[in-house]
Amino acid sequence: MYPLLPSLAAAALYAGATAYQGLRLAKRETPNRRLLALLVTLALLLHGASLFAQLHATPGLTLDFFNAASLIAYAVILLTLLACLRIPVENLLLVLLPLGCLTVLLAQFLPAGTLNPINAAPGILAHILLSILAYGLLTMAVFQALLLLLQDHQLKHKHPSGLIKNFPPLQTMESLLFGFLWAGWGLLSLSLLSGWLFVDNLFAQHLAHKTLLSCFAWVVFAVLLWGRYQLGWRGHKAIRWTLAGFCLLMLAYFGSKLVREFILHI
Repeated sequence: MYPLLPSLAAAALYAGATAYQGLRLAKRETPNRRLLALLVTLALLLHGASLFAQLHATPGLTLDFFNAASLIAYAVILLTLLACLRIPVENLLLVLLPLGCLTVLLAQFLPAGTLNPINAAPGILAHILLSILAYGLLTMAVFQALLLLLQDHQLKHKHPSGLIKNFPPLQTMESLLFGFLWAGWGLLSLSLLSGWLFVDNLFAQHLAHKTLLSCFAWVVFAVLLWGRYQLGWRGHKAIRWTLAGFCLLMLAYFGSKLVREFILHI
């Protein structure tokens, strides 16, 4: 399957859904949830078709830098859409949909790095899937933290914008943040455990920095969750720890892939 048309169509739907949601919120109106969900679902179906073709362009799994970014964006948007069925997180889509639009286009038009396709056993593929789901949930957490920071700032200065006025109360937003953090940390724990079980040498030269940074990120999130329930951490402290853990995790994955594929060419 040639991925150009589904990639362009997915990007157009992501952009259209973003414009629709943004315009409705700017007018202080609530977007039609069914219409928004339909646009995002169609975009995800096309994005998924494009991703399938790109990941299987060669024998094995072609998980280069841009395909990985597109796959993680896909997972994040899908998880957010599913979360919208139970909890009020539609506003997260306003910052996630442009990410989907950008990554699907980058995966389509920018050249892949030099990473060899992955021909792996089921255990390795399970480790990769758990890692992507963990990154997805923790990405949702960091966007939730940034929206919480914006909401807190505007409410303190008594000039909430149209977007902020459509947010749930601060307490609800904070509870959602820690819900995402618990789920993401749990999946990250399973990802690291599956790595120890199925990857031959996690501290090989090309994996050592990824492993160490992922472990540091796991510790940061564990300390944050402990601080929340033992010391009552919240607000700016919780947001800073969330951002710190997320930065370590992104350096672990995308930093290592960027260096290996585009600088060291290995």
